Amino acid sequence: MLHVRVIAPHEVTAEVMKELDGYAAVTHLILLPDAARSPRGDVIEFDVVREGASDVLDRLREQGLDVDGAIVVERVDAALSASARRAARRVPGLGVDAVVWHELEQQTGDETALSASYLAFMTIATIIAALGVLLDQPILIVGSMVVGPEFGPLAALCVGLVRRRAYLLRRSLLALGVGFPFGMIVTVVAVWLLTAAGLIDKSMLLADRPLTDFIWRPDALSWVIGFLGGVAGILSLTSAKAGTLVGVLISVTTVPAAANAAVALAYGVRSEAFGSALQLVINLAAIVVAGVLTLAVQRLAWQRST
Repeated sequence: MLHVRVIAPHEVTAEVMKELDGYAAVTHLILLPDAARSPRGDVIEFDVVREGASDVLDRLREQGLDVDGAIVVERVDAALSASARRAARRVPGLGVDAVVWHELEQQTGDETALSASYLAFMTIATIIAALGVLLDQPILIVGSMVVGPEFGPLAALCVGLVRRRAYLLRRSLLALGVGFPFGMIVTVVAVWLLTAAGLIDKSMLLADRPLTDFIWRPDALSWVIGFLGGVAGILSLTSAKAGTLVGVLISVTTVPAAANAAVALAYGVRSEAFGSALQLVINLAAIVVAGVLTLAVQRLAWQRST
């Protein structure tokens, strides 16, 4: 269930209230006349079950309330209410399967900002993965996947493609196009510095690494793993199961592949650099294809169920 707070200009309040009162998905409807000061207007609050939220929010935006007033959406962790249970029964479908597109666009859009923290996380993750590659330590590879922030822009790219949102496409492509090269360049420099300090050397890269050499040896399973990770990642977002996302982030080899490529470039091992770059491209493509297909199937299935 979602809680929605709307600021409506006085002249449209009666119409908005009438429409909301007619939605089976809406419950706990409250009107606070002239309660808002910035922007000025009436405050309307209500709860809506997830399976009916997209239609309600679409209508509110069509009335221009996101421009002339405000629409704020929050998740409700618990609703002990017979009225809420009746609303859930009246609307077809299950809330856990419902995709609230406005929420998804906002959530993924927030993850695409090319900020200092995003670049810092990308750099830290890539350097950790680089050390994991050199030491042949899977635990460091897993750690880098958890730290890596790349799934946010990838998810936004999927949403942008399905919803045809140009601003999401621009921001996500910028975040990915700058984030990965930036992290790799800093990692190359870090490898040179650590080599000069005598902490690592080229022989570590050339040695047998049975636990991590899969990172630069892509095969058919690379696509399968990336594809499954993309499906699980999108499902974790649309069903609001954030805990699942941690499992997704350790299931694909995007940051580790970028790190292996950076180490190989730093030491001039071209074949390994090429293999790692190919692994990275395969996984990125698989995640995006899987994400787009998952969202498309969810939208089609939901339309049929309603």
